[in-house]
Amino acid sequence: MRVSKTHTLQRRLDPAGLDAVAENLRGLTEEESERAISQALVARYALCPETATDVLEAKKALLKRSEMLDFVEVSDTLASVGGLDNLKRFLAQRRDSWEEQARAFGLDPPRGVIILGVQGCGKSMCARAIAGEWKLPLVKFDTAAVYDKYIGETEKRIQKVFQVAEGLAPCVLWIDELEKVFAGSGPDSASVDAGVSSRLLASFLSWMQDRKAPVFVAATCNNVNALPPELIRKGRFDELFFVDLPSQAERKQIFGIQLSKRKRNPADFSVDQVAAAARGYSGAEIESVVQTALYAAYSQKQQLATQHLLEAIKSTVPLSTTRAEEIEVLRVWARQRAVPASSGNAKGESA
Repeated sequence: MRVSKTHTLQRRLDPAGLDAVAENLRGLTEEESERAISQALVARYALCPETATDVLEAKKALLKRSEMLDFVEVSDTLASVGGLDNLKRFLAQRRDSWEEQARAFGLDPPRGVIILGVQGCGKSMCARAIAGEWKLPLVKFDTAAVYDKYIGETEKRIQKVFQVAEGLAPCVLWIDELEKVFAGSGPDSASVDAGVSSRLLASFLSWMQDRKAPVFVAATCNNVNALPPELIRKGRFDELFFVDLPSQAERKQIFGIQLSKRKRNPADFSVDQVAAAARGYSGAEIESVVQTALYAAYSQKQQLATQHLLEAIKSTVPLSTTRAEEIEVLRVWARQRAVPASSGNAKGESA
């Protein structure tokens, strides 16, 4: 014999909590919202402070099932990124510019940025840090999932991406390796993929030009030569930034950040000496140096010291050496077409 229990739903949520729940439902359809709320109520038999978190988790699961957008957790802010003072200043000026006061002031919501540059210099970290700094949801566009083998389905999928992103607004839409999304959009694309890439590009350009919802597009790019020219003209994105290898001052800052993340006091190390020895190293390579030095110190049953860092640097061949020609080509292209992300210049140091 089955006995059913009756539960009385309790409301332990103040107006601010209700606003948080409503905010976390942003971007879902009415049916999806009802499902998310129902799941939260069944789990706790109450509207309580935890409901806002439950709803957010339900929304993440729904986005994941869409297979085109991933909800990305962010904890980093721009303080976690070494250097790039020009980019940081640009972003600081646009913070909160999607709010009603900014609109009344005559501002349009910022459209986005393309961050191109040397691999390992923090482009993807910047995209994540923008959302963390601005305290906005971050959704990542899955470039592979949007393509469908059936004619017309890819175009429908990209429109769905736009709709969901606008429903989540204000938010940051992260497109990693932008050049791969429109790799087949050149003049001969019709013979390659029946013109799907070209139509996808046209839809994206139209949306970037005409959208009103505050969706900030943070796009990263490694190979700028693969980008269609119409994508990088003014009016699509607010700015195109070039991230070069870090300067001496920026390397010091990055070493300080990486040591602090691992509960080490940078003042206990000769950071000037280490940063000078790491000339030509990217931010990712500096992080790897610190990790390698930690392994060495641990295996030797010693505390991490400057010497461990210097030895790790000696054992690493940076990309600035192995791919020097490619980096120089990128620098030449960016010199007249992009804004330097940093006011410092690492070119002379890394040659």
